[in-house]
Amino acid sequence: MILGKVVGTIVTTISHAHYKNRRLLVVQPLLVDGEKPDDDFIALDNSQAGIGDTVLVNREGNGARQVLGIPDGCVISVIVGIVDSVSVEG
Repeated sequence: MILGKVVGTIVTTISHAHYKNRRLLVVQPLLVDGEKPDDDFIALDNSQAGIGDTVLVNREGNGARQVLGIPDGCVISVIVGIVDSVSVEG
């Protein structure tokens, strides 16, 4: 699981059946100082997140499929929660 910030939405005219009635959001991973930045990625929304929200994302295919209840789904990343606050002590 990773923390990320929702930075955009994806709009499709045709989508896979497993994505039906689910929003696709662009997520930017949040990093601790000194970490190498990762690329943004697309995640299925399972928690009513919106642009600007800090979210918890399951980025492991099997776990994502279990969360969605789709055992044979073609999904890797799913937003499983909206984070209220983050505290990093160093």
